[in-house]
Amino acid sequence: MPKLNDKIDYKFHEDTTVLKLMSYIDSTYDQHYAQDKIQATEFIFDSGHGEGFCVGNILKYAQRWGKKTEKTQKLDLYKVIHYTMILLGHLDREDNLKFEKEMAEYDAQMMIDKA
Repeated sequence: MPKLNDKIDYKFHEDTTVLKLMSYIDSTYDQHYAQDKIQATEFIFDSGHGEGFCVGNILKYAQRWGKKTEKTQKLDLYKVIHYTMILLGHLDREDNLKFEKEMAEYDAQMMIDKA
């Protein structure tokens, strides 16, 4: 399996884990609930419940860890990380939208000040 960075000796095989995680995430886009152009998670975010949905799933899969087969244990951890990534992506998007709005307001104020 390829390494993410040849200059780092990943002691806990984080590079391999990240690649496996991406493979898992990619597979979720092939599943039945992702066949449409808009996923259910997008509807949940659009309705204002996305953050709670992600936190709830993070807690659910973390609590479930260790109570099933070894394969399911790993899958549950991938799900915890995936929902964390979804939430982080949402928060980054919100930060970017806020920044863009602030910059637009600043630009508008600058135009007013120049006039």
